Amino acid sequence: FLVPNMPSEEGSSSGSAFSTAAAPKNVRDDADSARLCNKWVNNGLSSNKSIQFLVGHLVEMGCMPPDNFIQCRKCENPQASGFGKVIGEVPATTTDTAPPPPSSIKKKGGDCQNTIRDFKSAIQLSEETGRQLQVQPEIFVCEQYMENETMTHKSLVHELIHAIDLCRTKMDPINNCLHLACTEVRAENLSGECGVFRELPRIHNFLGHGGECVKRRAVLSVRANPNCAARAQEYVDAAMPRCFQDNYPFERHPNQL
Repeated sequence: FLVPNMPSEEGSSSGSAFSTAAAPKNVRDDADSARLCNKWVNNGLSSNKSIQFLVGHLVEMGCMPPDNFIQCRKCENPQASGFGKVIGEVPATTTDTAPPPPSSIKKKGGDCQNTIRDFKSAIQLSEETGRQLQVQPEIFVCEQYMENETMTHKSLVHELIHAIDLCRTKMDPINNCLHLACTEVRAENLSGECGVFRELPRIHNFLGHGGECVKRRAVLSVRANPNCAARAQEYVDAAMPRCFQDNYPFERHPNQL
């Protein structure tokens, strides 16, 4: 979607409909970044069980991934990945449309143009014209911020959870901040981005730290949506009890034995 792309844990933010993993500290801005990103994404699609399961479940639900669904891009702002973009104005009478025809799920894209500035402009245009904004499913991975293959795969799982949520519900992450908070809580929790080894420098008490990490990161993501920024903590607090326990479409948490 185009509800801002994951802000870094230092507080900066960028824009695409759904947030993502926090921006990494290391930047891989060289000629090899695109090749490595595409390689890691392809490896995830061909061998990572969680990624394969989520993509397959989208198809089973009737949400065929659109053309160029997953792309590696050089992103303008520090971020790991993002989900969705606002695709202009759709009449309020528009209802569900048929899924796009099958095509390659993964294809390399160009520079990432989705920024928080674009998102604010889209919201302002919608308010001025009364036209309805629609979120188009799309996953992009920021090639110069991918530190390794593991990070790439966790980012893909994060974004695929957003895709699952958009498919199974009438979610409105642009205007409904509770919807946005819930899907961010689920994506942070089920992606493994709050794993012990990644969070080790921040852990003071192992008991309950996973939930604290999920909440911290989800607040940053919700805060990146201008419609939700002022009360981001409240929305995440309200969503946590139910959404933190929601493992769908997994039968149990994928990162727990």
